[in-house]
Amino acid sequence: MAATLTADVLQDDIAVSLARAIAAANKRARESGIDVLQSLITVTQRALDGKSLWRINYGPKEYVGRRGGDFIVEVDAKDASIKQILRGQ
Repeated sequence: MAATLTADVLQDDIAVSLARAIAAANKRARESGIDVLQSLITVTQRALDGKSLWRINYGPKEYVGRRGGDFIVEVDAKDASIKQILRGQ
């Protein structure tokens, strides 16, 4: 069921920041060969040197018995720029 976003939703700074961050991280993940649709995606928010960052983690959906292999993108919450990329081993 499709839902239209209302003006108050689009004025929610956290929701818009997170949407922009996920879009930027998804693009970078795809460019790096990650199958975004087959990934378990988790998001955390953290502060670093007074800046707010979104840490977006792409891991395997079937993670039981597997180690490492996660792809992590840190995105600046303010402008959706990529700050760091980490790869698990």
